[in-house]
Amino acid sequence: MSTTYEETIMKNSNSTRIIITLLAVLVLATSLFGGSNRRRGTSGAQELLLPVGSVGTALGGSSTAIISGIEAAYWNPAGVANMSGNGEAMFSHMDYIADIDVEYAAMAAKMSFGVLGATLKTINFGDIPVTTVNAPDGTGEVYSPRFLTLGILYSRVMTDRIRFGVKMNLINEQIMRVNASGVSLNAGVQYITRPGGFMMGVVLRNLGPDMVFNGPDLEQDVQLPGTEPGTRVEPLRVVLADFELPTQLEIGAAYGVLNTEQLNLTVTGSFLNDNFSLDQYTFGAELEVLGMAYVRGSYALAENPDTHDFHAGDEEFLWGPGFGGGLNLSFGGTELMLDYAMRPTKYFSNNQWLTLRVGF
Repeated sequence: MSTTYEETIMKNSNSTRIIITLLAVLVLATSLFGGSNRRRGTSGAQELLLPVGSVGTALGGSSTAIISGIEAAYWNPAGVANMSGNGEAMFSHMDYIADIDVEYAAMAAKMSFGVLGATLKTINFGDIPVTTVNAPDGTGEVYSPRFLTLGILYSRVMTDRIRFGVKMNLINEQIMRVNASGVSLNAGVQYITRPGGFMMGVVLRNLGPDMVFNGPDLEQDVQLPGTEPGTRVEPLRVVLADFELPTQLEIGAAYGVLNTEQLNLTVTGSFLNDNFSLDQYTFGAELEVLGMAYVRGSYALAENPDTHDFHAGDEEFLWGPGFGGGLNLSFGGTELMLDYAMRPTKYFSNNQWLTLRVGF
């Protein structure tokens, strides 16, 4: 009996150390990644910020503490460990602004040492006409930029209350014969007091070295200034500046305000600190009916860190409310989850997400 008691004390002590370490890292990260309105638009690889998955999007990103399964790969990799089965696969399509399509696929499986998974996000810009100084209306040729992000993740249940996850992204951007490559790291933690009780999540996204574009299209044949007319032109390369990745730190909390056999209502909230843009406050709610139907909603506000003015659904911050729902159907040992989300945007058509998840 005493051995069991000692093991319990040691387990709780280890959990306390993990939580204290998490809070210390959180305080340090907040001071390191303070946002500023003056830095807006100075980072690159913005495709890393395009949300994927209908559950987290309908909740406006406030799901950091409760997101689970393979959809958590984008929002908080710690939640991937909370899969109901042995594995999950996910496919998501998003209609973005200006007829840009975002395709996303992900898969994860439980191992003896945790959960391993992989993700792939591609962006389709469509065909863009090639224009030059001499042909401003187009040369008749077209090109299509290619933005691709490949992710590899590991997630694990550390204790009965703590989950941890980490994800590495391999980034590649190509525009004609110019490209840039880089890597970024996402790391997150989820803390659960009890099922349906208070939950907390922390995630650091897109931490990595600077990227830079390079390629043969940056070379130009130029006649050097001061040379005689007719002098042979020399190939010169345009040297581009490095750009930073859009690092973000998000803290989320959730609480189950209603827990019955028929209905479960969970309210969520999060604070997102963006190193290159406005800070965001998001509030959401998810209603689960009979364990198979879901209704979700959220509202987001952005704060200018310099003036402390708030924005929502305007030229400063396109987003505002979010809506969505889903169905969870079981067929033998297979689960099918179909989810939809929509977020109105200023000046553009509403963004819509359709997601299919399969659990096995």
